[in-house]
Amino acid sequence: MKIKHIVLASAILVSASGFAQKDELKALKKIYAKDEIKGNDLAEYKALVTKVQPLATEEGDKIYASFYRAMTPVLEYLALDQTMPPAQIQAALLKMANPKAITDLAVSLNATLDYEKKTGKKIYTDDINETIGAFKPQMVNLAVGLGNVKKFKEAAEVLYAIYQLDKKDQDKLFYAASYAVNAQDYDKALDYYSQLKALNYTGEGTVYWATNKASKQEETFPTKTDRDLFIKAGSHEKPRDEKLESKRGEIYKNIALILVEQGKTNEAKSAVEEARKANPNDDSLLLTELDLYLKIKDYDTYTKLVNEALQKNPNNVDLLYNLGVISSDAGKLDEAEKYYRRALEVNPNYFNANLNLAELKLRADEKWVNEMNKLGTSEKDNKRYEVLKGERDKNFKAVLPYLEKAVEIEPTNEAAKKTLLSVYNALEMTDKYKALKAKM
Repeated sequence: MKIKHIVLASAILVSASGFAQKDELKALKKIYAKDEIKGNDLAEYKALVTKVQPLATEEGDKIYASFYRAMTPVLEYLALDQTMPPAQIQAALLKMANPKAITDLAVSLNATLDYEKKTGKKIYTDDINETIGAFKPQMVNLAVGLGNVKKFKEAAEVLYAIYQLDKKDQDKLFYAASYAVNAQDYDKALDYYSQLKALNYTGEGTVYWATNKASKQEETFPTKTDRDLFIKAGSHEKPRDEKLESKRGEIYKNIALILVEQGKTNEAKSAVEEARKANPNDDSLLLTELDLYLKIKDYDTYTKLVNEALQKNPNNVDLLYNLGVISSDAGKLDEAEKYYRRALEVNPNYFNANLNLAELKLRADEKWVNEMNKLGTSEKDNKRYEVLKGERDKNFKAVLPYLEKAVEIEPTNEAAKKTLLSVYNALEMTDKYKALKAKM
């Protein structure tokens, strides 16, 4: 009898615990469902979360206990005084929505979505999707803010957590990888880039822009249809489309560079060769391969690939331009100049080739200026000064046509205009300087 009595008492204990757990989950659900979080709501919610976690034993109860815990930062945000200055709200958000909190949120929300899909009972599925939609812009702003203060590792973690929340948004995975590179967290970056590779992500698409008449600021829209509705309503104007080029080459390039950094040169070669076989017509991957062989100083293979590429596409202006960029980055300035000039022979109106060729030629100015500044006032030094000034002026006159052409092609480009102003000033072309300055 005693044994049976003990077993019965134990059963009563478990049952009581189960009832308590259910009561706490109900209380959490009630607070969570409120339109406004005020008074003691938040403190009570946090206390219930702490209490219910160790009591949850069944799968569903564990899932929802974890869900309520992960949603704590969201309720903290809803409880904020929204009349506070935006800077204070942003600071509070940064404190409560740290990378770990967002990662935990992503794990718990996904677990809840999977559980509700499995059981067929959509208790919070719609709410979760709405929460992701509402708070994702805030989280993106948080990541950008972290990046702006050079907290690249944390920015990468936030963006990766956002991707975990919404795996359709693969752009966030790409930018998480970019921030991880900036943080020199190469293992994470390689992991993210490898995921992008497996997803066959390219990043190609179109961004739909229009100017808000009230703020005079350009804004983006998810689709052309959405933008056209605002244009039709009269709130926006000046629609324009921005074509996003493939990022596949950049992904493979960074995979290769990370592998080279880690001393895995053969793996880097294999990664790029595999990509090129799978995408033989993707010029960005060819440029990645060329860049790799320059990095590892395999100039014979680099030259062979360049010649093969130019035999196949001798008048591909983008290829010629990009060969110029790669050569310039590698310090092969004569070769870079050759490719830029060939690009301009194919298309004289190629803005970047005009600007980059001018920039390339202007690099020589530093050595002349340094020498001129070291000269004294002797007759010999004065003669040398005049020789150097003549060389400078000759170089300025040589780059002038390319800079003027660049500004003619893109009259709103600030970099081109500022460089042209500097050259006008150096050549004492006062009238042209004043005319261009007046347009800025």
